[in-house]
Amino acid sequence: MKYTIRAAQKEDMKQVLHLIQELATFEKEENAVEVSEQNLVEDGFGKHKLFHCFVAEKEEKVVGMALVYPRYSTWKGPVIHLEDLIVTKEMRGTGLGTALLDEVVKYGNDLGVKRISWEVIDWNEPAIGFYESKGANVMRDWDVVQLDEAGMKNYLNAIA
Repeated sequence: MKYTIRAAQKEDMKQVLHLIQELATFEKEENAVEVSEQNLVEDGFGKHKLFHCFVAEKEEKVVGMALVYPRYSTWKGPVIHLEDLIVTKEMRGTGLGTALLDEVVKYGNDLGVKRISWEVIDWNEPAIGFYESKGANVMRDWDVVQLDEAGMKNYLNAIA
């Protein structure tokens, strides 16, 4: 299978957004994506770059992506968070996910981070098996905690 892994460019963000929407549909959250192509361009390539993205390209089409951003662990120091690693349905099983994860791990190592963290939905056993086969520790005894935009507003209204 012939594909190229490279750092994403502004021009890739339309196709990256398509992959994000494909993942949301797979995770049964098709209406949850609020980010736009413009947001991705501004946030990934603007004055204050918020993320770094790798894309996998086959015949000039983006067929996979991995998006990471910096975090800081009070226990370990600098870390990166892998927000999403997405491979199109037709490219799964070709080694593309491994190639993208390889780039993320090389990137983290080059940055000198102490850890790469990410979440995986608990029913996605193929992804869990994939990550565990790469040596990742799937911490099933931790729960993800989020406070969304409406939750933040409610919180602030409650303490005002």
